[in-house]
Amino acid sequence: MFSWVGSEEAYVDQIDIRQVGPVVLGRFGGCSTAGQTKNEDGCLVMTGTDWELTVLLDAHNSAESAELVAEQFLTYQERLHQQLEQATESVLPTFEQIILELLTEDTFRARCETCRGETACLVVVRKGNYVFWLSVGDCIAHLFHPELAGLGQHSLNQRQFFEWIGQVNTFALPVPCYTRGIRELRQGHNRLFLTTDGLVECPGEPFSDATDISRAFRDTEAQDAVLTLLTTIKHHAVRDSTTMLTWSIDVTGDVTQPSNA
Repeated sequence: MFSWVGSEEAYVDQIDIRQVGPVVLGRFGGCSTAGQTKNEDGCLVMTGTDWELTVLLDAHNSAESAELVAEQFLTYQERLHQQLEQATESVLPTFEQIILELLTEDTFRARCETCRGETACLVVVRKGNYVFWLSVGDCIAHLFHPELAGLGQHSLNQRQFFEWIGQVNTFALPVPCYTRGIRELRQGHNRLFLTTDGLVECPGEPFSDATDISRAFRDTEAQDAVLTLLTTIKHHAVRDSTTMLTWSIDVTGDVTQPSNA
């Protein structure tokens, strides 16, 4: 288990890259010369027998909401781990329910009402040959694979604005708003890539297109690719902090194909 929030260490003017199990974590808190003084991102990584669970957070107004969500996932850590160790076909179709329970739990919602600010929250789980995601807000998740790229498909989720968890809380609405999905991975080399919006909203927009991000990983080790991405936005004097998580999964078995393939 790895958990971090920018209020612990901001990484302003500093690039940090580290390996967390199979996941590469990259962090850059933004440039002080552009006016950055704090980091309100956060992330969490859990791993198991044939799965990874990642949470990416992008708060504003303060890091309190990111801290709160990270703490809630840590509270549910044992239950999440037990759930994800079960068979893929029994876990993923119902995994949404445990995340919703976690985010709508009464004590957690009450704490949200008293915190300052709110956060986007992206949950991505790889289990076996499948990936589950649940997204509140505007964090970004991509699935890079040559077969999908050839068809112009890169994104897992679509960014949604005016959705948060915290002082302003999507899950306090009469009908909570979020997006979620389950995707089968393709045969061969799959790369999952998650990022907060500092990467894509950097001045000059060097990585506003998913193909520009995926190109950085071509014939390159993941840590080197992440370094390239973060170094580039640092040179572009990005103000907003950027946190990214990426890992790869190789699928050897048969996958879904059209009947006339």
